[in-house]
Parts: sequence; C-alpha cells; structure tokens
Amino acid sequence: MAEAFARPSDRQEFERRLDALVERNRFTIAIVFPLVGAILLLASAEGLLPAILAFNPYLVLSGVLVMRLPLVAGLLPLVNRRALAALSVLTLYSYGIEYVGATTGFPYGEFVYEIPLGPMLIDTIPVGLPVFFLPLVLNSYLLCLLLLGERARSAFVRLPAVIAAVLAVDLVLDPAAVALGFWSYGGGIYYGVPLSNYAGWVLSATVATLLVDYAFDSTRLVRRVRSCPFMLDDLVSFVLLWGAVNAVYGAWVPVAIALLFGVGLVQLDRFDFAVWNGLPGRTAD
Repeated sequence: MAEAFARPSDRQEFERRLDALVERNRFTIAIVFPLVGAILLLASAEGLLPAILAFNPYLVLSGVLVMRLPLVAGLLPLVNRRALAALSVLTLYSYGIEYVGATTGFPYGEFVYEIPLGPMLIDTIPVGLPVFFLPLVLNSYLLCLLLLGERARSAFVRLPAVIAAVLAVDLVLDPAAVALGFWSYGGGIYYGVPLSNYAGWVLSATVATLLVDYAFDSTRLVRRVRSCPFMLDDLVSFVLLWGAVNAVYGAWVPVAIALLFGVGLVQLDRFDFAVWNGLPGRTAD
C-alpha cells in the first residue's frame, strides 16, 4: 500500500504504476465510465438532472480524462522529443483550426458551441479541445495498424486508411453531439450535420494523421500496441458511449458505424478482458 503512494523514482517507475492502475481498473474505465457518461448526458439533454449537474463542464471533462487513461498509459513509453514536438504541433493545430472554424465557418461550415465543454478559450472553443480531438486520431491510427497487419508498412495503404477511420469516427461523434446540443451547425442533411463539416474533416484528418505518423517510430508503436492489452480501451469507451447516444436518438447510420468499430475491436480481441475481476462472487473465465 505504501508503494502506491510513494513518489516514483523515475519515469519508468511512473509508467509501470500507471500501467498497473489501468490494468486493474479496465472494466471501470472502459465500460462503466462510458455507460454512466451516456446516461448522464442523455439525462442532461432531457432535463432530468438538477442544473448543477446537467452538462456540468468539469464533470464532462473529468470523465473524458479518465477514459483517456488507457491511451495515455499505452503511448507514454513511446513519447520522446520527436513525438512530443509533433503532438505539440498537432495540439496547436487543433486549437487554430477549431478557432478559425468557429469564427469564420471554414473549413467545417458555420457552427457554434451551445454547451461549454470545460473552460472556454477566448469564449469560443474549449481549453480541453486536444483531449477530445487528439485521441480520435490516435485511436484510429492504432486500430488501423492492427487491422492492416503487414499492409500497414506501406504509407500508401496506412495513411488513407487512418484518414478514412478518422472520418468514420466523426460520422459517429457529430450526430450524437448535435442531438445532445453540444454544438449546432444550424441544420444539415446528415442528422443535423452539413456535408461541409466532413469536407473540413478531410483536411484536419490528413494533417493530424501525417503528424501522428511522423511522431512515432512505427516498429516500436506496433510492438507496443500488440503487447499492451488495454491500449485501445479508449476506443471501446467511444463505441459504447456514442453508440448508445446515437441509438437513443434513432441515428442508425452512426450506430452501424460504431458497431463496425466494435467488430474490429472484437476481431482484435480488444474486448477480451476479465471484466469480472474484483467483483464479489465472480471469477474470470
């Protein structure tokens, strides 16, 4: 017990403890948090929660941060100066393109945040934007590396596949976010989202994918994601949370796309973890 609260002796010790923390709490992080999150978001949208809890921005942000822990723990051992520089550029890019989009309508089309997702930068975009945006790209990149196998060695195969996966992620995310009232485009043919949004995402997905591709050594990244059982748990959370919200609002195309991500995760055995460990009266198979 004392070791758990002792100051880590070095980075490797910190990484080891973080891995152990995530491993011990996989079910809570990857299953309980997104399902509870979906219930709270839907209850907020339907006016079933008191004002202090309804779409509470700090509650939303803290929940997202917990669900990001498996991805952070998985990638942390691979973050060197090059990766840090590329991810920093990507962070700045996410702020810049989102601010331009929110103030000019380019490249996503006119949109406005209706509900603050944590503190807002210049009263326009969320300060925590990279926490929402970067994992969409990183999860898509990792999933494609595993699904493509040896074909992922070719940039002509890898990069278009990741860009397509990022677009597919937004085909799930945006309709649910619009239905909840997080942001609004003022209408659009795809569940309230205009096609211009996805034209903008082609640009953002391409820039983000190229930066992620530059950030990490592909050999080490493939080795890590294959050996780290929880590295795609954040994508499991994504499928459950946003798939559930879309299902409640009858957005069946996004639900179908979310299920396709789920099929990919099942194919890779990324749902195959002992969910009952630690629960009274149950043992893992």
